[in-house]
Amino acid sequence: MIVRTLSERVFETLRDDIVAGRLGTGTPIRQDALAANLGVSKIPVREALARLEQVGLLTSRTNRGYAVPPMSRAQLDDIFALRLAVEPRAAAYAAGAADEAARRSAVAALARLSTLRRGDSGQLAAATREFHAALVDAGNRPLATQLVSRLLMLAERYLTACLPRSALGEGAARHNQALLKAWLARDAQRVERLLTRQLEDTIGILGRRFKAPP
Repeated sequence: MIVRTLSERVFETLRDDIVAGRLGTGTPIRQDALAANLGVSKIPVREALARLEQVGLLTSRTNRGYAVPPMSRAQLDDIFALRLAVEPRAAAYAAGAADEAARRSAVAALARLSTLRRGDSGQLAAATREFHAALVDAGNRPLATQLVSRLLMLAERYLTACLPRSALGEGAARHNQALLKAWLARDAQRVERLLTRQLEDTIGILGRRFKAPP
């Protein structure tokens, strides 16, 4: 059983609020008010805010607490350029290195995603992040896992805001199934090729639909 710390639970709550747009761009976020609202002490809130700043979902402002940074086309392009450079190879390596527990985790992650095909974009984006993370985590290479995890969290915000539900759900289902099949077969070349194509298709759709918020 996975036991999450209070700081991790606060982090996940705030991350989900940012990705879903419930915390608006530029709105001041203060530790005291947030701790009171969540019913926790300031210590786990402080830790969660620092971690969110580290991954790029918050920015700190002198004497004004934290705020959600605006989305931009430049950041979108950077996120997917880095994902294309790192994630396909990392997933391909992990396909060969994965133990049975990691393989079961990847299967379970896609199963969860499959049950949400008719869910809202936020749920689908979160499940998509978890599936892609599972394909890389299995490689047991902490630096690659940390980098891809950060990029997936940043990408999730754009997926939720800009990608049509069909592209996250039924539109991606067959591709994800083919990707997992190749990954389970430890076919590194096919994994890298399929994931590269999927990321290129996604950035193409996002690039056509993205509009920076006012």
